[in-house]
Amino acid sequence: MDRDQLADFLRRRRETLQPDDVGLVSGPRRRTQGLRREEVAALAGMSTDYYARLEQRRAPQPSEQMMVALARALRLTLDERDHLFRLTGHSAPARFHRSEHVGPALMRVMDRLDAPALVVSDLSDTLVQNPLAVALLGDQTRYTGLARSAYYRWFTDPDERRHYPQEDHDRQSRIQAAALRAALTADGSHPRAEQIVAELHGRSPEFVRVWEQHEVANRFEDRKTLVHPELGRIEVDCQVLFTDNHAQTLLVMTTRPGTESHGKLQLLSVIGHQQFDARPGGPAGQHTSA
Repeated sequence: MDRDQLADFLRRRRETLQPDDVGLVSGPRRRTQGLRREEVAALAGMSTDYYARLEQRRAPQPSEQMMVALARALRLTLDERDHLFRLTGHSAPARFHRSEHVGPALMRVMDRLDAPALVVSDLSDTLVQNPLAVALLGDQTRYTGLARSAYYRWFTDPDERRHYPQEDHDRQSRIQAAALRAALTADGSHPRAEQIVAELHGRSPEFVRVWEQHEVANRFEDRKTLVHPELGRIEVDCQVLFTDNHAQTLLVMTTRPGTESHGKLQLLSVIGHQQFDARPGGPAGQHTSA
């Protein structure tokens, strides 16, 4: 049981909730940021004293039943619930078995797409890309070791950030860290995720700062701006398809007809990545397959 991390996580989640979020009335003289400890305790059906001791790092290990109640009281997502279980020394229900094998059904879907698409693991390893995704993003499957994870590269490789406008970097850092934390806790012990976190703590002060925000979520933006080295900014809408066990995600990027971004993507689909590969990302004519 990690009392320090548990206390920090509970406090931060409590402070993000407002009374209206949980069906309570906010009084006119309220000064507390977020919910009060006694309110969380009441919602979870436990004593205020015991909950206070959890936040004060003084409580014994809570039961799994108590963790379920706390997760419900704090309105935790599934990712956050699993993280809570891990911090208290309990094993969350297994949600998936990791594999780098991309199933034939998912490959058939990808083969029929005329938009950039890629399959990524929960650690953001790119397992397969279609040719248009390679043209847009470069060969994301060429990395080895910890650098296979885009979470790791985001905080250690400046070239990884060239795909996003400068003004989006701070938000992307939070998204990357929150998703890495979700992967770390999704099914209990995850040695590779733990190694990535340890390495990033030693290499990236920015990661340390963002990691301390204790956000946990596996999320994909509905719309984002990507930067192509020759074509410039391209606005894409993102659609995701998860496998049943959430171990892999098919990410599809489309553009809105009639927009400048749509014209750029059409140009990219016609020319392909062969003429756009002077940038880092893979040799011209390279095709990625599983």
